[in-house]
Amino acid sequence: MSTPPIADVERRAPAPAPRRGAAPAVALAAAATIGAAALLGRWLDDGTIVVRAAALVVAGGGALLWLAARQLPGPFGAANSVTLVRATLAVLLVALLGAAPAPAIGWTLVGLGAAGVALDGVDGALARGRNEASEFGARFDMETDALLILVLAALVWQHGKAGAWILAAGLLRYAFVAAGRCLPWLGAALPPSRRRQAVCVVQIVSLLGALAPVVAPPWSAALALAGLVALAWSFGVDVRWLARHART
Repeated sequence: MSTPPIADVERRAPAPAPRRGAAPAVALAAAATIGAAALLGRWLDDGTIVVRAAALVVAGGGALLWLAARQLPGPFGAANSVTLVRATLAVLLVALLGAAPAPAIGWTLVGLGAAGVALDGVDGALARGRNEASEFGARFDMETDALLILVLAALVWQHGKAGAWILAAGLLRYAFVAAGRCLPWLGAALPPSRRRQAVCVVQIVSLLGALAPVVAPPWSAALALAGLVALAWSFGVDVRWLARHART
């Protein structure tokens, strides 16, 4: 039997195994989320609803995350694991959307959101320090931020801290992505931006401040509005940059 050419052997060489560690990480996060939701549910009369809501979001989000992680060329990594913790905190906030407003619930929401913000810079630092930066990791981090802002905006509205207009803070990102489907120049890649990262943190912190039980309307609405204005300005800067480069 003749030996195949070297080039043919190279073409048929197996690729590195993808998504190593993704399935265990997602499964562990799902179990931790359901367990934490069960503990939080003990504070509420409708605790079963909290657990069911968390289970539904975990089932859908976990499946999507695992499918997306299949494209990873290497291990899931520590950086993505930290982002997964942030996503878990966001899911717990989603599960508490139906909880009746109360000081104890308000501080719980603020604590969960504050933990998510505190970890926001950790995943990026780990990715750079451990050489784990990837397109998947950047997208995962971005979508986690978007979910966190959306659910916090919904909670601010639900708790009567601002009007329904605050939902725009959470919907801007998704409206921008949808517009990019219709207008290709809006879907072009944007360069990394410290301004964009800083405004994201400002938006989340303003929503957490508005959500705090000690901040009552109209001050909570003013705080939420300040964050929304900063976010809208940041999106406007990006749209202007994309429009200018589309023309050139």
